[in-house]
Amino acid sequence: MYKKRSIFSYVAVVLITAILTFGITNFITLKVGEKVVISRQNYEYYEDLDKTYGKMISLKNYIDSEYYTSTDDKNFEDSIIKGLFSALDDPYSVYMGKKEFDDFMTHTSGTYGGIGVIMTPGKDGFITVVAPIEDTPGEKAGLKSNDKILKVNGKEVTADKLDEAVTIIKGEAGTKVNLTVLRPETEKTFGVDITRQNIRLKTVKSKIMDNNIGYMRISMFDEQTAKDFKTHLSRLEKENINGLIIDLRNNPGGLLSQCTEIADLLLGKGTIVYTQDRTGKKTYEKSDESKVDFPYVLLVNKGSASASEILAGAVKDTNSGVLIGTTTFGKGLVQQVKPLKDGTGFKLTTAQYFTPNGTYIHGKGIDPNIVVELPVELKEKISLSDKEDVQLQKALEVVNEKIANK
Repeated sequence: MYKKRSIFSYVAVVLITAILTFGITNFITLKVGEKVVISRQNYEYYEDLDKTYGKMISLKNYIDSEYYTSTDDKNFEDSIIKGLFSALDDPYSVYMGKKEFDDFMTHTSGTYGGIGVIMTPGKDGFITVVAPIEDTPGEKAGLKSNDKILKVNGKEVTADKLDEAVTIIKGEAGTKVNLTVLRPETEKTFGVDITRQNIRLKTVKSKIMDNNIGYMRISMFDEQTAKDFKTHLSRLEKENINGLIIDLRNNPGGLLSQCTEIADLLLGKGTIVYTQDRTGKKTYEKSDESKVDFPYVLLVNKGSASASEILAGAVKDTNSGVLIGTTTFGKGLVQQVKPLKDGTGFKLTTAQYFTPNGTYIHGKGIDPNIVVELPVELKEKISLSDKEDVQLQKALEVVNEKIANK
């Protein structure tokens, strides 16, 4: 048995351990007068922790005693945890305070107040637009994939403060927020006032085009997307469509479960995607034999990310459809979302995903089968007519060819 050398040191280490593990570490102690006795095993365990985190504990103690005003332990705790995730140098792994986590969960449920723009902390230090969501204030204001948000209401924002920026950008419907935006492709910086709305996302839209070809637009994958996709697909099938165009352009992704449900309707029997964790363990998502009996194509571009790329990769690798457009965003990492008992929560990257053929697309994206670039003069337009949309016109051409050769 070993005597405890420093009550403060080891109590602090136990506290840090609890923070790190988000739970309580079980151990046995015996109090003898003013001293605490622990087992050799626990002593060595906490001694190792002291070596690892002792500097932080010492500095925390110094700040508590010497800082010119009183400190808040809750702020320290949140900052320490945020630092844990920040040290991963992974923009997709993040700890969220209660309000931030509530906002995040509200967003994935499909309803929230704001401007309707998916953002990510870029490696260049700027908050980067992945894609504006269709029919939201952000899209109508002209925000585009890869835009950099420099300021919100005149306050400078950076990638490491994404959560704070999002909190400012979101707000009550009818109020305005001003963004200062850098557009890398033109090297222009501009300001834009955007009026917030209560956004209930309609993630799936459909219509019938010439030659009875169905068109379906998926703007993101939230909790209702697969259900809505099935409803729209059933309506189109009742109209006896000859082919289908699925538009994933500027779709920033979302819930993997929704993506795989939709893929299961399109692919036939096979692998949709597989993930691999740090130990090399692979987990497969499979589709069954049923599939649509008409030709289809997927439209993709730089704003097609995450779950959109999983669907696109599965379609391309299985040759069940044709990809048309430009190279996708390139996000090949899988996050788990975990709520904590106090209402906070976190996202942590736990695996990488691979297309059915084993292709890893992170940082590279997926190249379409047929590359079609929008003309420069059309890239700046907020919305295009069907005739102006050369990518859509190519999709119609390809589907019509497949119908003719069927």
